[in-house]
Amino acid sequence: MIKLRLKRFGKKQEASFRLVAMEASVRREGRPLEVLGFYNPRNKETRLETEAIRRRLEQGAQPTETVRHLLQRGGLLPKPERPVKTPQASEA
Repeated sequence: MIKLRLKRFGKKQEASFRLVAMEASVRREGRPLEVLGFYNPRNKETRLETEAIRRRLEQGAQPTETVRHLLQRGGLLPKPERPVKTPQASEA
């Protein structure tokens, strides 16, 4: 199964991440099938290759939770709907 996940790079204590498509069984620092974007958590910089990401999602790639949040923030995935709280009658 192909996963969309983050691959760490950069200096110690100054991590940045590449958004990559990889086989699920490959280790985090393994060779990616395709580089799909970039994320820097220090300044919240995000660059996404939207066409390539859409193509991978259509092919059945599964994003990790962190990547899912990045894609939702970038507008590539719909944001989850929050359940609406309904007022309940107090029991007395």
